[in-house]
Amino acid sequence: MTNKSDGYGDWKVGVRVLRRDDIPLLMGVLNVTPDSFSDGGLHNQTDTAVAHGIQLAEDGADVIDVGGESTRPGAVSVDVAEELSRTIPVVRRLAAQTDIPLSIDTTKAEVARQALAAGAVIVNDISGLTFDPDMMSVCAEFDAAVCLMHIKGTPQSMQQNPVYDDAVQEVAEFLQLQIEACKRAGIDAARICVDPGIGFGKTAEHNLSLMQTTAQIREAVGRPILVGHSRKRFLSKLLGRAVEERDAGTVGVSVALAQNGADFLRVHDVSVTRDALTAWNAVRRTGP
Repeated sequence: MTNKSDGYGDWKVGVRVLRRDDIPLLMGVLNVTPDSFSDGGLHNQTDTAVAHGIQLAEDGADVIDVGGESTRPGAVSVDVAEELSRTIPVVRRLAAQTDIPLSIDTTKAEVARQALAAGAVIVNDISGLTFDPDMMSVCAEFDAAVCLMHIKGTPQSMQQNPVYDDAVQEVAEFLQLQIEACKRAGIDAARICVDPGIGFGKTAEHNLSLMQTTAQIREAVGRPILVGHSRKRFLSKLLGRAVEERDAGTVGVSVALAQNGADFLRVHDVSVTRDALTAWNAVRRTGP
């Protein structure tokens, strides 16, 4: 369980401090892409993307995460100009229409720079700020909050037989090293959150081990932890369900992660997840 006085839970985002209370905070997924694994093409026009972002806010999202490049296994990379054209108009309009903190999901420093200038306050980088050598300096320049994720390989190669001696230890060590690198680059430690990278260079067994040890990883790195498990492939192995049938499994995992001490959950269906977590919290609080 999350200890509210342990000092790990505060994530400084813009002028706010985000902190889990009884249930994890929710990062709503807004994919402005034609090819994301579960909702590609649904919100890949600016108007529909902005409308969905507003809906996520109304559903109770604590953060809206805007992404313009699919990072599903085997996804083809897009160039900077294309990613900018997908994301920046959406970020700019959402920043004008909602006060929910906006995150840009990117590995490219120029995309991060322009999104931060347009109103985003978080950089959510699947590479832990390692793919682009300019990313740390951009984040430091804008005093941005960052989410450092672990990945083994690249989206094109990550699921080609990923092997670890000890996945939990190796992920925690990577995150610790990146936290220290960020601090040396001038990024305030209070602005750092970490993500073990469910589905990014991991087997289903690796993913389960990481989610079962969320609290231990959080304690090892000393920063709040975000988990992005929503609709991911490991659920198919657990449940035998296609991607469009993974929402119930996603909610079940969300409740388990809440119990295991996750601070933030990155999910597609904010409303259903919040309802489930609120109900779970009400029941557990009446117990011994």
